[in-house]
Amino acid sequence: MEIIKKAEELKNTLRKATPGEIGFVPTMGALHQGHVSLIEKSTSENDITVVSIFVNPTQFDNSGDLRKYPNQLKSDIKILERKKVNYLFIPDFNELYPDNYKYKIEETELSKLLCGAFRKGHFTGVLTVVMKLLNIVKPSRAYFGEKDYQQLLLVRGMVKAFFLDVEIVGCPIVREVDGLALSSRNLRLTGKERAKAGLLSKLLKSDLSDGKVKSELEKKGFKVDYIESKFSRRFGAVYLGKVRLIDNVKK
Repeated sequence: MEIIKKAEELKNTLRKATPGEIGFVPTMGALHQGHVSLIEKSTSENDITVVSIFVNPTQFDNSGDLRKYPNQLKSDIKILERKKVNYLFIPDFNELYPDNYKYKIEETELSKLLCGAFRKGHFTGVLTVVMKLLNIVKPSRAYFGEKDYQQLLLVRGMVKAFFLDVEIVGCPIVREVDGLALSSRNLRLTGKERAKAGLLSKLLKSDLSDGKVKSELEKKGFKVDYIESKFSRRFGAVYLGKVRLIDNVKK
């Protein structure tokens, strides 16, 4: 696996690589089995797989959350090498934002709902960095997990709106035995918080109304941002302590 830090170097390297289809998995690191499932799908469907690790500050509405985001680069590299990833792109802020975030991609409807209603500017940061990464890598396919389903819809919408020549592939949520959706943020849960975290997915899958699910979660000590059904799914965003968890299930 080749590790590249500069956008122009990656672009030039991919231009010279063996002709074929490129798969791309953008991540913020602290890789888990959910990320691995995306990588495995990419390596099975493409000739070359590129993974990026970049903790994107423009999508964080809470500076404390940004500072505490897990950094496990050494172990991440070992995982990527085992999975036979061809290229790892690890840019810094100045490399991806030479404009210092003066130019932005903003969606004005879906991005204001669900997580967007509680995290001001979050999806503008997400869409902006994804647009930059897609323009650098120019993949045939890019892979996103369905845990961040609103993000997946927004990225697909952006690709269509700007006529980008890339297929956005959504991949199923990978869960723990108790149903908790895998997330890098799970590493920050205390033992007691982790023991009750699986209740979120259990209640989302239940026949209870959205309002009743919210009530039951609050009784168990969760702080609830929203429980809401739309797009043939039920979405939930909650806090356990200082850790924000999101999930969704098909309805």
